[in-house]
Amino acid sequence: MPTQPLFDLARIDIERPIVDHASIYSLLRQSGSFALLDGILFEDAEEKIVVGYKDIRQDDWWAPDHIPGRPLFPGALMIESAAQLAAYDYMKHRFTAPEGSFVGFGGVNKTRFRGLVEPPSRMVLVVYAARTRARMFRYESQGYVDGILVFEAEITGVVV
Repeated sequence: MPTQPLFDLARIDIERPIVDHASIYSLLRQSGSFALLDGILFEDAEEKIVVGYKDIRQDDWWAPDHIPGRPLFPGALMIESAAQLAAYDYMKHRFTAPEGSFVGFGGVNKTRFRGLVEPPSRMVLVVYAARTRARMFRYESQGYVDGILVFEAEITGVVV
């Protein structure tokens, strides 16, 4: 897994989404508390890169309990956020799922947490389509806060 950036964030304005929450979840099946992406900042099907974000808020559902008095965005939710961004790219640019199917989590490898994510902050997520097939994919992912790498993981998804 590369610790080199998958994408140069200086290429984009992280305050100007190009796709909103509702449009993301018109493709994905997660909802409510588990619709973790707030927007898409960049997508290029040929480069196989998508950049999205999750605003980490003091009043998020997980904040009172993880960790009381000092909320830290859970690593599992960092990975889930990146997995949803990968699923968005897969569904929009790489595959047409049969009616009633969805993209499920198949696995995670090469995961490293490199920093804390505390509210309020914006976690910018980058995914790169390393390998896609008809019913399975593998993406490299990275998460950044204030331009600093806070996690990276290799995510596998499957069509269910």
